[in-house]
Amino acid sequence: MPKKNAKAQKSNELDGAEFFAAIGLIEKEKGIPKAYMIEKITQALVSAYKRDHEGVGDNVTVEANEEKGTVRMYVKKDVVETVDNPCTEMSLEEARAALPRAELGDVLRIEIKPRNFGRIAAQTARQVIIQGMREAERGMIYDEFNSKEHEILTGLITRIDPRSGAASLRIGSGSESTEGYLAAGEQVKGETLTEGMRMRVYVVEVRRSTKGPQVLLSRTHPGLVKRLFELEVPEIYDGTVEVKSIAREAGSRTKLAVWSADPDVDAIGACVGPRGQRVNNIVEELAGEKVDIIKYSEDPAEYIAAALSPADVISVTTLEDGKSCRVVVPDDQLSLAIGKEGQNARLAAKLTGYKIDIKPESAPAEETQAEEEPVVDEEGEIQA
Repeated sequence: MPKKNAKAQKSNELDGAEFFAAIGLIEKEKGIPKAYMIEKITQALVSAYKRDHEGVGDNVTVEANEEKGTVRMYVKKDVVETVDNPCTEMSLEEARAALPRAELGDVLRIEIKPRNFGRIAAQTARQVIIQGMREAERGMIYDEFNSKEHEILTGLITRIDPRSGAASLRIGSGSESTEGYLAAGEQVKGETLTEGMRMRVYVVEVRRSTKGPQVLLSRTHPGLVKRLFELEVPEIYDGTVEVKSIAREAGSRTKLAVWSADPDVDAIGACVGPRGQRVNNIVEELAGEKVDIIKYSEDPAEYIAAALSPADVISVTTLEDGKSCRVVVPDDQLSLAIGKEGQNARLAAKLTGYKIDIKPESAPAEETQAEEEPVVDEEGEIQA
């Protein structure tokens, strides 16, 4: 009978060997560092004891010794003549019962057995431990995806909101996977999304939230095109060819300015690839979006003329403010230079950062800006 009671009491104690074995298992399965979990759990035990013993201050400590396989909790108490707070003080008589040589003014460490915890305290400890594990997992997931900000990931569409049209995508794998959010405004017009569909997305931003990391995705961001070129064109990936600027109207057209410091490298040819294979792969990924690849130049006039491709340009004159220019094109190239609904001029302005005033060759040289001839700024706005 005494053996049975001893076994019952022992079952209520915290088994150190099992404790460290469990922590090791959590580290292996979840990838949460052992030191982090030990810190959280010792904090939880102290918190639980304080909640169940009103008046306890910072005089409670937990010592976890992995080598010895022990977890012990101690409460420090001052030995005094008159006890005002039993949680922090003890009488000389009590002290000498524990340590015969105790004297007034001594500080004794009294071990607390986990079996003495109340039900509420045990529940509190459990909640804090679980919360600590969740925070660690979320922190790890945040760190994992924060390092992938401005990168391309492949996601699986798990849900499409019937009201807003926003899509949720499962990105990552295993314990380090999370939900990404693709807002309706970040989707390409004309692309049809269905649940279970896999697609490449650009990670715009990773935010912390109470429910874990929030990963904001995009299919319209210019960075998506840049990353696709890095994947397809080894010369861009290794830095031989540099992407200087990108202007994009998702689903319709993108202009990409490229440049190489190596005079023997054809920057445009490297991006196009043999028989256009590289750029065709990117166009296919972008569901047929047109891609204009132009050569970047330090000379603004040369750069602006190239940006207005496929239209021919007769002359480019930069104006005194340094942010505007006047471009003269052949009469039959005016509509091509402006583009459908002003798109070509708008993208050229975004790409170069210049306001572009396009005029036909037949216009008198002294003629001021005509109302029907648009001036497009770098924000893509047509000036009145």
